[in-house]
Amino acid sequence: MAVTIKDVAQLANVAPSTVSRVIANNPRISEKTKVRVREAMEKLGYHPNFIARSLANQSTQILGLVLPSSSETFFNSPTFATILRGLSECARERKYSLLMNTGNSDEEIFEGVVEMVQGGMVDGIVLMYSRMNDHTITYLQSRNFPFVLIGKPYEFAEEITYVDNDNYLAAKEATNYLLELGHKKVGFIGGHSKLVMTHERLLGYEGALKEHGIVPRNDYIFYEEALRGEMQEAVQSLLALSEVPTALIVHDDLMALSIMNSLRSLGCFTPEHMSVVSLNNTLFSEISLSSFTSIDTNMYDIGYQATRCLVQKLASPEERIQSVIIPHHFVERDSCQRVQTAMLV
Repeated sequence: MAVTIKDVAQLANVAPSTVSRVIANNPRISEKTKVRVREAMEKLGYHPNFIARSLANQSTQILGLVLPSSSETFFNSPTFATILRGLSECARERKYSLLMNTGNSDEEIFEGVVEMVQGGMVDGIVLMYSRMNDHTITYLQSRNFPFVLIGKPYEFAEEITYVDNDNYLAAKEATNYLLELGHKKVGFIGGHSKLVMTHERLLGYEGALKEHGIVPRNDYIFYEEALRGEMQEAVQSLLALSEVPTALIVHDDLMALSIMNSLRSLGCFTPEHMSVVSLNNTLFSEISLSSFTSIDTNMYDIGYQATRCLVQKLASPEERIQSVIIPHHFVERDSCQRVQTAMLV
């Protein structure tokens, strides 16, 4: 005979409703009670029937993940893979499954979100990016549908729960590090120009330069969409400037690795000719031919906290809006040196 919730409740000496709340990881149940119920479940070999529970609670036990418009870039990126690991771990702990949505354009992504919401496919959504003027956010707000944003919202930040780094401060610290090494000609390689993260990091970079009396130069600033598929040409144009930068801030480790490889192929070596600081500190920053200085943005924690916030919102819809800022730290390696000893090209 199959073991039931009543059997577990009897062994744990609690009410069947308490067992249900423990299965749902309800925060109102004490840890002591949760341990006792879970021990009873394990002893009896009880496994919750999540399909039946979902039907009873009108819940899917599924969270939707909305990826950026280029899924190929997403799956190739160690940054997003690390975020996904954090999302998945927290979802597993709280007995949720994940359903991914992406597309080749913003419109395809939006249509996928509408299908998720109106089709009752998910209980809530994690948007894995923050974009300027994103009508997906406007739609979710108009439907009063539970969602959490990874990245600071472009607008209405006080109305949206989000998880992010202080991207302004991270980029400012990276720029100041290079300025303290004597670099006056520092370039900026940003992410996609429509991402709020890119905008925040650009402001931090420009803020550090201005505080040191340096006017930011437009010809030192590049964005991801201009580099995709044309990395070699972009690096060549950078090296062809009358005043070549001696250092670069790069938005992501994978991009930094690509840039360093292109520089090397053109006879420009790191750090002898070009110092490089990247952001995110994924595995690439350690195992590349020349390990590079990076800012660790704790992407695993960002993913984990995004799921935690969403599950908490689902359990307590009236929960206050949260803005969770994950701390970053600087990791110094071999990709930078003082400008006095650099061999400028």
